[in-house]
Amino acid sequence: MTGRPPRTRIAVVGAGMAAARFAERYRALGGTADVTLYGAEPRAPYNRVLLADVLTGRYDAEAIALPLGGARLRPGCEVVAVDPAARTLTLAGGRTEPWDALVLATGANPVLPPIRGVRRPDGTGLRDGVHALRTLADCARLTEEAAAARRAVVVGGGVLGVSTARALAALGLAVEIVHQGPHLVERQLDEWAAAALRTGLRGLGVESYLGNRARAVREGVPGSAHPMAVELADGYRLTTDLTVLACGVRPRTGLAHAAGLAVRTGITVDDTLAASAPGTYAIGDCAEHRGTVHGLAGPAWEQADVLAARLSGADPEARYRGSRPLARLTAGPLEYAAFGEAHAEDDPGAHPGLDIVRLTDATRGSYKKLVLRGERLVGAILVGDLATVGELTRAYERDDRQPDPPLHLLSPYASHAPPASASASVSASVSVSVSVSQGALR
Repeated sequence: MTGRPPRTRIAVVGAGMAAARFAERYRALGGTADVTLYGAEPRAPYNRVLLADVLTGRYDAEAIALPLGGARLRPGCEVVAVDPAARTLTLAGGRTEPWDALVLATGANPVLPPIRGVRRPDGTGLRDGVHALRTLADCARLTEEAAAARRAVVVGGGVLGVSTARALAALGLAVEIVHQGPHLVERQLDEWAAAALRTGLRGLGVESYLGNRARAVREGVPGSAHPMAVELADGYRLTTDLTVLACGVRPRTGLAHAAGLAVRTGITVDDTLAASAPGTYAIGDCAEHRGTVHGLAGPAWEQADVLAARLSGADPEARYRGSRPLARLTAGPLEYAAFGEAHAEDDPGAHPGLDIVRLTDATRGSYKKLVLRGERLVGAILVGDLATVGELTRAYERDDRQPDPPLHLLSPYASHAPPASASASVSASVSVSVSVSQGALR
């Protein structure tokens, strides 16, 4: 008498947001294979997007844990090699384990900029007082030091840098952002939106130094109460108790590269999320699909959903066609959202036939922008007031036809505004101005 055939083994290398989402959706969709997550961190998966809110105390570490759908978790279990031909993986202790399908969800590492003095003299890690913010362990160390600090410098003014600066300001620190770009969060926001964000940050006690490069972290100025100083390219020094490096992330692809898988910026995958060897897949921050590495939670979860549907058998023909990611900061008094062709007017030759509608409310400190192609919304930016973000994203995702012009998507005040003046006052009491530019709204 023959026994039951062995169950399929799915090994997930990584235990971050993409890995947890895949495991949870795989089981929810009826998948029956044994799923094992191998995580280098000594804890269960958690929502990395909420780390800044853990820093402020809004959430504790347990509150941001993610469900696994019953998958087996191997925390503190680093995978150091994979062999696609033998279908095995090797753990840090030397043990090898077999798999039938391999999902690489190795995530990304924080980029450490070439700044002198950020590392210990022996090169083993960041010097005391200098931090990255990528893990809960990073968050715990930063929280401990922030309790005794009065000043902080954040190097990097992207999404993570702004979020971290806001969190440190909420803890009572005076914060300065050093940003090499022309304005804050330049990948998602235009210069007008960034100016509104900068003003909002200043109101929280955060100053921004734009177009500046940090070149060194020095010992504090003699007689200063602060142990460090961040030296800018022009020689000016910002005294500080803490320095946080928030200069983006780089896909973690070393395992895949060593295994002979195709790697460009990320691990290259097709529309099935398959990598270049049979039985191997990649999702999340480490994956590159159609030349794009998203590095955002939304696309990572969409990829996990597609792969879970395929491998569970719920939808074997599921395909990942790409994402329309939404960049969003909503915690605390600062909030913004951006998606789609929000920067289209920066290169009108590449984006012909567009109309730009802007609404600025000086009293509320808000800025809103719609980008339309004909009657279709193709991008938007909101800063300071996200009341209509749900309706906006639905209109964008459904590709709805819009009225001429669709000011109802911006504000209740705007519904009565003159439709196409260069600068029309809607209400003097709220100091709202509406402008339409580039094309003529039809």
